[in-house]
Amino acid sequence: MKYYNEQFIKYQVKRKHMFDNLKDNLAKSIQKIKGQATLTEKNISDAMRDVRVALLEADVALPVIKSFIEQVKTRAIGEDVLTSLKPDQVLIKIVKEELTDTLGSSVQTLNMSTQPPAVFLMAGLQGAGKTTSTAKLAKYLIERERKKVMVVSVDVYRPSAIEQLQTVADQVGAEFFPSSVISDPKTIAQSAIAAAKKGFFDVLIVDTAGRLAVDEGMMQEIKGLQQTINPIETLFVVDAMTGQDAANTAKAFSEVLDLTGVILTKVDGDARGGAALSVRSIVGQPIKFMGVGEKMEALEPFHPDRIASSILGMGDVLSLVEEIERKVDKTKAERLAKKVKKGQRFSLIDFREQLMQMQNMGGMSSMMDKLPGMGNLPENVANQVNDKSTDKMIAIINSMTKKERKFPQTIKGSRKRRIAVGSGNEIQDVTRMLKQFNQMQKMMKKFSGKGMMKMMSRLSGGKTPGGMPPGGMPF
Repeated sequence: MKYYNEQFIKYQVKRKHMFDNLKDNLAKSIQKIKGQATLTEKNISDAMRDVRVALLEADVALPVIKSFIEQVKTRAIGEDVLTSLKPDQVLIKIVKEELTDTLGSSVQTLNMSTQPPAVFLMAGLQGAGKTTSTAKLAKYLIERERKKVMVVSVDVYRPSAIEQLQTVADQVGAEFFPSSVISDPKTIAQSAIAAAKKGFFDVLIVDTAGRLAVDEGMMQEIKGLQQTINPIETLFVVDAMTGQDAANTAKAFSEVLDLTGVILTKVDGDARGGAALSVRSIVGQPIKFMGVGEKMEALEPFHPDRIASSILGMGDVLSLVEEIERKVDKTKAERLAKKVKKGQRFSLIDFREQLMQMQNMGGMSSMMDKLPGMGNLPENVANQVNDKSTDKMIAIINSMTKKERKFPQTIKGSRKRRIAVGSGNEIQDVTRMLKQFNQMQKMMKKFSGKGMMKMMSRLSGGKTPGGMPPGGMPF
């Protein structure tokens, strides 16, 4: 048990996020301008040479790299440096704006301006994640857009594909239209549209068959299907981990189909980011969503400006705020805020609840990625910011008895040993967790009664605030 816990933790620590490598390399490239008195053709060319290498290592398509470098150099050479800005700050500003433009300028929403149901056609290679993305998109539309959604599979080649879609549709609360391998894809789709109209559904998502490679037969079949059902959205689903190949595949599909957007999957497993930087430019259509994990809720709208900020180490605070709003259990947060304000004891149960809330948001490392300046942390500090300690602490608390959670001061010698063995940790891990809990408990006391008002008063410059933010502390 302990061995498997350690292996899982090692995986979590090693796993990198999209653009991690590019982020590091771009920072080193732009750092060379730091300390320069002004932007010149030479120092810009030197920096851009390194940026080009960084983009190549990120597996960005060559035409995209060439266009990007030329745009940045054209804008940067002769750029007036304001007295309030340093040359490296000016270059970062230009690079951010060009990255944003390369990624698609602004967030692109789904087009639903049609007589219901709005039909969405999902296209892509086998293994790209079409069926999972169909379910994720359905969940997104149901929960965030309040739409009534039906899904159907026209993959008549794999019975397991139809069964898989039915399973995930049930998970996300979407209506599943039954289909069979003995039917024709066009007939299935037309029947599903008729059923969606009859059932007053807002959206029908059509999951199509994939292949292991682009072939003429598949392309003609899906082209005929598109012409028959005339979807308002044809979304190309592509695996981000295939890098530059993703852009090439996207180009092949865009030459046959009238694509309206892209869904980039497995973004959480791609540390390079070449697909994201290449696909939009090559296809000429925006990336509308990205899959950021295996869970059904792990589908996010693609915000080019936020992604560009993240690449340059500026964080993504807006996404963090939205995530807190969406994922934090407001009832539990309100209950804890009231409890703390009344001066009631902050317990190990409360502590575990806060750790689980953080875990629900993707963990500490995910949150830190969205905060500005985190890329500048010393490596030894950054390596400690992972979800290893959170997982450990939850496991330790879970291994305690109800009495121990209520009275942690009773946890001594033999109890510590039993909890350590039960959670797959060492005795010193239990001691460390209890110490962190005690520190958290002391901090919570400062928020009770008048202590809260004094602290809020200091934060607001001496003025007594009107009250706490809704829900109090989110975690």
